[in-house]
Amino acid sequence: MKIDKNDAHDRLEHLLEDQSETISRGCDECLKKNPLAISILSRMPYVYIFAFAKTHDDGVSKRLLWQPRMLKPEAQTNSMLFRAKKNSDIIEICWNIPQKELWDQYRKGNLMQNEIVCWSIHQFVNNRKELEAPHPEDLQEERLKMIYSDIILEQKQKKQLDKLYATLRSEEALTDSPFYKV
Repeated sequence: MKIDKNDAHDRLEHLLEDQSETISRGCDECLKKNPLAISILSRMPYVYIFAFAKTHDDGVSKRLLWQPRMLKPEAQTNSMLFRAKKNSDIIEICWNIPQKELWDQYRKGNLMQNEIVCWSIHQFVNNRKELEAPHPEDLQEERLKMIYSDIILEQKQKKQLDKLYATLRSEEALTDSPFYKV
């Protein structure tokens, strides 16, 4: 089978644009719609976004999960980590480590070569402590503990309010019922 280089290049560009759009949209939705990310950014100048693929129950298809974090997690294969600054469009790539079976595809000279992925794999294999080291502008551990406690308290209060509103709504439904007697 003869492969047209131009056609393969066009398909690769389309794939890369699609992946870039997926990553951009995932980060954006995490920052703007995830309650934990919103809560973290209301208290901190940054948030980490940890993305990793999970296989669906069918055992074939995968989905990307996006988790906001206050600290860098441990580096792992099949994951990406970004650091987003508050009130900014700047999202720094901390790493992009594909699953181990795909590493050779990203090497220099290959069609899928990618500088960030190659660097991430190299750091993961040879310098993991540096890869996982806190960013120079990260908050100190004591401050992070205080913020974390504050977020937990806020979440508990929100759950209590939601429960109270649900109770009030059910009582209103009862009073509107023709079977409700005074």
